[in-house]
Amino acid sequence: MKAVRYLALLLVAASLAAAPALAEERATIAEKYKWNVADLYPSEDAWQQARQELKGRIPGLAKFQGKLGESADVLFTALSTRMDVEQGLQRLGVYASMVSDQDVRDQKHVELNEVAGQLFVDYGAAVSYMRPEILALGADQVNGFVAAEPRLKPYRMFLDEILRYAPHTLSAPEEKVAAQAGDLMDAGGSIRGVFSNAELPFPTVKLSTGEAVRLDAAAYSKYRQLPGRDDRMTVFKAYFDLYKGFMGTYGAMLNAGVKTHVFNKEVRKFDSCLQASLFANNVPTQVYTQLISDVHANLPTLHRYLKLRQKMMGLDELRYEDLYAPLVKSVDLKYTPEQAQEMVVKGCAPLGPAYVATLQKGFDDRWVDWFPSTGKRSGAYSTGVYGVHPYQLQNFTGLYDEVSTVAHESGHSLHTYLSAEHQPYVTADYSIFVAEVASTLNEAMLLDHMLQQTKDKDTRLFLLGSRLETLRTTLFRQTMFAEFELKMHELLEKGEPLTGEKLSTVYLDIVRGIYGDAQGVCKVDDLYGIEWAAVPHFYYNFYVYQYATSLVASSSLANGILAEAKAKKGAAKRDAYLTMLSSGSSKYPIDLLKDAGVDMTTPAPFAAAMAEMNKVMDEMEKLLK
Repeated sequence: MKAVRYLALLLVAASLAAAPALAEERATIAEKYKWNVADLYPSEDAWQQARQELKGRIPGLAKFQGKLGESADVLFTALSTRMDVEQGLQRLGVYASMVSDQDVRDQKHVELNEVAGQLFVDYGAAVSYMRPEILALGADQVNGFVAAEPRLKPYRMFLDEILRYAPHTLSAPEEKVAAQAGDLMDAGGSIRGVFSNAELPFPTVKLSTGEAVRLDAAAYSKYRQLPGRDDRMTVFKAYFDLYKGFMGTYGAMLNAGVKTHVFNKEVRKFDSCLQASLFANNVPTQVYTQLISDVHANLPTLHRYLKLRQKMMGLDELRYEDLYAPLVKSVDLKYTPEQAQEMVVKGCAPLGPAYVATLQKGFDDRWVDWFPSTGKRSGAYSTGVYGVHPYQLQNFTGLYDEVSTVAHESGHSLHTYLSAEHQPYVTADYSIFVAEVASTLNEAMLLDHMLQQTKDKDTRLFLLGSRLETLRTTLFRQTMFAEFELKMHELLEKGEPLTGEKLSTVYLDIVRGIYGDAQGVCKVDDLYGIEWAAVPHFYYNFYVYQYATSLVASSSLANGILAEAKAKKGAAKRDAYLTMLSSGSSKYPIDLLKDAGVDMTTPAPFAAAMAEMNKVMDEMEKLLK
């Protein structure tokens, strides 16, 4: 993942409200609310100088070709030289990505991003001989080198990974061609990103208040939460009518993106695109398919929540347009960035003083870019640079959901920070499979803190409802996305092209099944079959299921840590969790979670999450009585 780490970890959608204005220009926002990119490079000239230096070093990586088996010293020198160049490229790429995300309209910064991406392609081609050459040495010789040379011990996991890939590794010339093809792999997603963020003609709608609003992605996330159903239906219809008007274009872009996954599956000799994607983290495909089966088996729990939502909203019929509206109309919680920081820090107190001190340092030292502005990338993410510190992009406008997003991305940031503090560069990265554990655990910590501080009935209902929404959107909705992603890959693997119309048909069928349209639980109109076009994660190659598996794992870990803290019975569970965050990729993710206390190869964690969901509903129903 290192070579593309600067692409960042994204949240599906950060909820956005209205202060400051969504269309405010970046220049008008106070510096204290902007991330400090100077920690990476003091200027773009410095970035260009670093680029030139790294560009000159990439060809030199070829000097080790044919020599890796000469001695343990040569192997170490080759690997350490490679990692040094890669670390420089990562820093280069993160900077380019961040400044581009500040305003995607700025073509100069878009070009920086493209230049950085090309260097990664050149780097991949330059080191493409290493994998087949190391494989040719064989496990006995490689392990002998590691045993004989202490400096190679940090590279054991890296080398084990190469040896594990033996059945899927090509000859040196073929690997070089495959690496050069990498320049084409992100084309579909890149085109979608520019089109959706900078050129899509978002509609303007008039609400019942007389207010005219431009429905970009951020505004849609905000206005779909309006209390009036007529307004919500206006927002939904206008927003998805827009995407339906470009259904063919979005279908062609996604078809191009998924084709690259099929290409990789064929070239690398995997049985399926799913296997090819999960192989990187050594996650069995059964974990993915079992998640989908578990969700379908537990739809009665989701439908119980949907019926509770319908009752609380006083609706004769629950519709897809009602799923984001507030459950408790009288609760209108708004926060400043400073209040959000304090809430997140206090919520994470059970994770220990060192953890919260680092959180506070990140807020104080401008690791976070807070507010939405014209042209800024939508959503939220955390990204990091080894040897510097993590960064967060937010689009914060004050809602409690956005405070939760700050907690979420801060979990990613602390994971990155702790891993970099305790691991060498070669194992400082970590898989997405464990990444979302850190983020969703922070959300659970924040919620527990808020519930401890809150006695008001309506506010408690709001907070408990927020937890149910997290379980719905992260566990059920993300698995719904995962099911769609699996089906569209299977279609293309069979040779069926992915047209916009076909994708919409498949998506609508899945959505209606999950939300119980046929059973009268939630009405889903035909139009919302186009929703897939608004989800960028479908270009990320089986990414979204990890949101669901991570929530299952983090729920179990958070409950254990909080119970331990409240009982004042030591800190064994907390310390085991922090050890996991500090372990990077020194072990496979399934094993890291086992060490922390969660076995994802069993159904127990999912069953525990369902028990929690029903427990929350039990408490809400008691409050409602």
